[in-house]
Amino acid sequence: MITLIIIVFLALAFDYINGFHDAANSIATVVSTRVLTPRQAVAWAAFFNFVAFLVFGLHVATTIGKGLVHPDVVDLTVIGSGLIAAIIWNLFTWWRGIPSSSSHTMIGGFVGAAITKAGWHSIFYDVVIKTILFIFAAPIIGIITALVFSIIVLHLCKNFAPHKVDRYFRKLQLLSSAAYSLGHGANDAQKMMGIIFVALVAAGHHKISDSIPFWVVVSCQAAIALGTLSGGWRIVKTMGQKITKLRPFEGFSAETAGAVTLFTTAMFGIPVSTTHTITGCIIGSGITKRLSAVRWKVTLDLIWAWVLTIPVSAVLAAGIYWFITTYFHSL
Repeated sequence: MITLIIIVFLALAFDYINGFHDAANSIATVVSTRVLTPRQAVAWAAFFNFVAFLVFGLHVATTIGKGLVHPDVVDLTVIGSGLIAAIIWNLFTWWRGIPSSSSHTMIGGFVGAAITKAGWHSIFYDVVIKTILFIFAAPIIGIITALVFSIIVLHLCKNFAPHKVDRYFRKLQLLSSAAYSLGHGANDAQKMMGIIFVALVAAGHHKISDSIPFWVVVSCQAAIALGTLSGGWRIVKTMGQKITKLRPFEGFSAETAGAVTLFTTAMFGIPVSTTHTITGCIIGSGITKRLSAVRWKVTLDLIWAWVLTIPVSAVLAAGIYWFITTYFHSL
């Protein structure tokens, strides 16, 4: 029972870290365009992060909880090893100001620990491959969607004075930021719901066919909202200023495109990276000015971090699993 409590604590700690690590995803555009102050922005995003479970089903949680690793392989040591590895990588990338994917570090950790325990046959390859493909697909979808939104907005506003366009879209950004935060809460909080549910199954408290308990849903949504409220200022600077400079209508286009992408993937249960998605949307909105408006060197550095996240997290988790089972036998 104590081990299970530790696992639940680690999962909620990861959700909290995920919140302040990924706060930049929800607030970078609305802060960089000065629509809201940083404190106002995190409060706004945190609220919509929390209420996301009232809007969406638990499709992503189900994918993580029931479709990533074979149930007979999962035990509390595997789960704990994956969570510790994911927390280490998340804190490292936050410290370096790198907007890496909290989703992918968690998936990498979980998969790495499972493979170390039972070999390569222990994972569902179709789910893992789909997740890896979306490392590249999510930002590309974000770029295209944001580019289309930006072009439409530019066409609709071509006869308006710039100061009027700016004023209107400063207000509309409140709506687009709220929508994006809903999508972020629906995707990222649900991933830890799936992990806690797997831990409950491994400990014998639930069957894999059961529904995810309500207390798990609320606690995960609350943890990610509290994390967002804490703010991840190191990464906000990267997302809001270093990739490209956004005007209010570009911020609106980026957030709206991101929200549409996350709503769609959440409904289909695809655990995409909200970080990759919003980065692509910011790039798509930025290139409507000109290609050189995007700082491509910064973008290339981010892509390297994205590619490394799953394998580094998997190796970390493998090492942690080996250490625990060698020196402590089991959790």
